[in-house]
Amino acid sequence: MRHPALAAALLALAALTAAAPAAAQVAAAEVARAVEAVTPEVVAWRRDLHQHPELGFAETRTAGVVAAHLRALGLEVREGVGKTGVIGVLRGARPGRTVALRADMDALPVQEATGLPFASTATGTYQGNTVPVAHACGHDAHIAMLMGAAEVLTGLRDRISGTVVFIFQPAEEGAPPGEPLGGAALMIEEGALENPAPEAIFGLHVVPGRPGTIFYRPQGFMAASDRVDIRLTGRQTHGAWPWKGVDVIAASAAVVQTVNTLTARTVDPTTTPTVFTIATLDAGVRYNIIPGDATLSGTLRTFDVDQRNALIQRAEAAIENVAHAHGAEAEFSVRQNAALVFNDPDLSAWLAPVLGEAAGAENVNPATPPTTVAEDFSYFQQRIPGVFYHLGASADGVDPATSPPNHSPEFDVNESVLPVGVRAHVLTALRFLEQPRS
Repeated sequence: MRHPALAAALLALAALTAAAPAAAQVAAAEVARAVEAVTPEVVAWRRDLHQHPELGFAETRTAGVVAAHLRALGLEVREGVGKTGVIGVLRGARPGRTVALRADMDALPVQEATGLPFASTATGTYQGNTVPVAHACGHDAHIAMLMGAAEVLTGLRDRISGTVVFIFQPAEEGAPPGEPLGGAALMIEEGALENPAPEAIFGLHVVPGRPGTIFYRPQGFMAASDRVDIRLTGRQTHGAWPWKGVDVIAASAAVVQTVNTLTARTVDPTTTPTVFTIATLDAGVRYNIIPGDATLSGTLRTFDVDQRNALIQRAEAAIENVAHAHGAEAEFSVRQNAALVFNDPDLSAWLAPVLGEAAGAENVNPATPPTTVAEDFSYFQQRIPGVFYHLGASADGVDPATSPPNHSPEFDVNESVLPVGVRAHVLTALRFLEQPRS
């Protein structure tokens, strides 16, 4: 998955940088001053978006806020790309390369418990039910940081050679029920990487971590994520006469144990991390009735395509055998929510000193271990080279290991890291466009 043309361009950049005077670049200190000036706006946007979260493909208010800001900056704006996605295009004063920066916009069906004065009280519709909605994953911060980066870069338009594409993506948390594609895949299908066509793409995500630190790794960084659904069909009977039916409760328990054993006993843990979790089990309505069917669902996280495919085949066969041993039938299905986040190796190496300009070299770790959480930014990386990195955003003085994780009701973003994210976006775009064309 290496890109030879990109590697050659990066080598050419190194030679050019060695020969060119420092004045050829927009200085990091100048960027820092511009980011400092826009930071109050970034904080205000983040708080407003946090108070008004919207679920995937329902981000109408959010998209409106983003589009209005980009238009006010004088950018070319396309709305409705992937239902509620927004794209802004900044064309520099001179022709050159094209780079994309991406932020996700959707919130989660979570009841917020942060106690913030701008905490969400919003609700939405999920699987036919009215649910609380909150930005429990930090996408509000992602949107605000990219809006801030768009403002700073627009202020530097006269000194930019090339084009910056700002991608504000819906439904990163996965396709809502009934939708065939999630946000990244749908935006790509509807032309997000065309007219203009970026040569590379970058994105970030706030996570528990020492505030202002940036960490990532080349190649496999975040796991591929699959949703697994299992339906067991037996025969309903009285709880006092289990022998007169087919007990799907017992079969369900055996299926859970089988799944746990598959990962513990058939996957080499020294190769790549693998997680297979059954997270829901829905069966029965009364304490003394053994139901006739049960549904289970879970998630599979992998870092190797062949290993994933082999594990799915083993799981389907094993679950079918377990069901038959109990006299039941099993239906097994798998749906990918996100592919492996694969950071281009050459681009990853090039990016480290750029992020060092943004956060301080001592705060950048380009060799962090892989993580089993997933991101559909991976679909952009399947089309063009890209790097996705994490931004530590735990509260001051709090051990990141005990900091509330993403998707927790208590998850919050340390707002002191927002300028770091804006600087990272801005400097990444500037330094990429300063490269000669391949």
